[in-house]
Amino acid sequence: MDIVLNWLANTPDFAVPYALAALGLIVCERAGVLSLGAEGLMLVGALAGIGAQLAFGEPAVSLLLAMLAATVVSLLFAVMVIWLRVNQVIAGLALVFFCQGLTALVGTLAQWTNQATPGIGTMALWPFSSLPVVGRLVQQNAMVWLTLPVFAAVTWFLLRTDAGLRLRAVGENPQAADAAGLSVSAWRFAAVLAGSALVGLAGAYISVVSTKLWIAGMTGGRGWIAVGLVIFARWSPWKALVGAMLFGCIEALIPQLAAAGVQLPQYFVLMTPYAVTLGVMVWVALARRGGDGEPGALGVPYVREERR
Repeated sequence: MDIVLNWLANTPDFAVPYALAALGLIVCERAGVLSLGAEGLMLVGALAGIGAQLAFGEPAVSLLLAMLAATVVSLLFAVMVIWLRVNQVIAGLALVFFCQGLTALVGTLAQWTNQATPGIGTMALWPFSSLPVVGRLVQQNAMVWLTLPVFAAVTWFLLRTDAGLRLRAVGENPQAADAAGLSVSAWRFAAVLAGSALVGLAGAYISVVSTKLWIAGMTGGRGWIAVGLVIFARWSPWKALVGAMLFGCIEALIPQLAAAGVQLPQYFVLMTPYAVTLGVMVWVALARRGGDGEPGALGVPYVREERR
């Protein structure tokens, strides 16, 4: 019983990075920009977050600076794919490799590797925290609870506001949006920056809140899983949150099995999240049921007054 309780209680902590990264990608891709650079931006956020935490010791400041750092780095990607019309797949992959090298170099030169920080503790939600089983489940850090209103706010923005309608119009039919007087480049540029900030926050969560230290490559492929998670969710924020909880359950189960004495091959454990991702992708390809579909102009560059 204790193992199951610990598993369920730890699941949100593992799920938050997937959820925030997927949400950032949804914002970006709803505007028609295919972003495969989540893994790199998460590393930038993780490095900037731990650096700010070591310097200032304030988790809130560290998370904000991590978002800013990821936004600044994403400017390079935005310029390449929106203004220069570089192939978005190639630009996204190049961004990942660039960020991997950059963060490893800066982290080594700054000597931030394996330096532990206090991070963020758990919150006691009275009166639920005093209950026998529920109390253990609701004792989460502030970022876990903040993720829910963030999802609600982004969903409301995308689906219930004029600005969200314009952003989605740019991703669905940029020609019509241009004819209606919208600046396709400006809206896509803003979407890339805003989405990248959320992806950077996901990376900072890993270093500042979860592990409380920096290790080169510490995101461990979570950015790639987030890319698959967006497709699984059909670009719907709430479905992405459900998918993030699924992957969080899988990742949280592994240490609990080890604690219970279950011996699993190391490489089997490492491949499990990716095997599940492949299975989900196959399921999505076969099912294609309901939900919001792929933006009509996703990955397609646009130049004003260009007509197809």
